[in-house]
Amino acid sequence: MKTASPFKCHVFVCVNDRQGEKYSCADDGGPAIRALLKAKAEERWDQEEVRVTQSQCLGPCKLGPNVVLYPQNIWFTEVKLEDVEMILDEIERVMETA
Repeated sequence: MKTASPFKCHVFVCVNDRQGEKYSCADDGGPAIRALLKAKAEERWDQEEVRVTQSQCLGPCKLGPNVVLYPQNIWFTEVKLEDVEMILDEIERVMETA
């Protein structure tokens, strides 16, 4: 069955780990970024509105860690823990227009 996204904003955070064979988002903190982003998002929004999900490879590994806001098609690359607040601010802007 085809349906629209149930979330106003679905945040995908790459946590892919290639075990050192090749650079991946886990090498620069993808899992920690996801954990912090998820915790902070849950403080601000209902999970029925904003969902933070871990993902495997999103593609541009050399630019990782990568975070994507869907369906807004907003990409964040080379994300660091200190970028989480900026991403949350962008989600806030998205939520105002959703």
